[in-house]
Amino acid sequence: MSLLIRPEQPDDADAVRLVHRLAFGRDDEGRLVDALRSGGFGRVALVAEDVGRVVGHILFSALPIVIPSATIDALALAPLAVVPDRQRRGVGSALVRDGLRACRDDGHRIVLVLGEPDFYARFGFSAEKARHLASPYSGPAFMALGLVPGALEGLAGEVRYPSAFDAF
Repeated sequence: MSLLIRPEQPDDADAVRLVHRLAFGRDDEGRLVDALRSGGFGRVALVAEDVGRVVGHILFSALPIVIPSATIDALALAPLAVVPDRQRRGVGSALVRDGLRACRDDGHRIVLVLGEPDFYARFGFSAEKARHLASPYSGPAFMALGLVPGALEGLAGEVRYPSAFDAF
């Protein structure tokens, strides 16, 4: 496997939809990506390419946290997809690693994810870090990561997902 992680380009849209369809067996996640993109919420989007074929995709989108005195900018990591014949080969991990680096480099401070705790814990996400954030997805699979020291310290508020997430 000759893996290249690169920023998503506009002409990748059909390939990205196909990756999500193959990975999840439905079109919902591909529609979510389209809705977040068209709604202006997308912040960092990467694809994994193997010999010219897009085999993975990750999207980080704007996700505000409302506290009594302000709104804190954060990101949602969702969705992440890898085509079935490339799963469990490090593609998803490479997308998460490179995506978090790109988010940090772009000045983002907080990322939230709803996902498999054992997978995302490898990158520093934890439900404990998200315990003071009210979310419709609260629980052990709702996790947070501070991209800079102290980003989550003392933070308590309500996470406001864009309406594109309502189907989930």
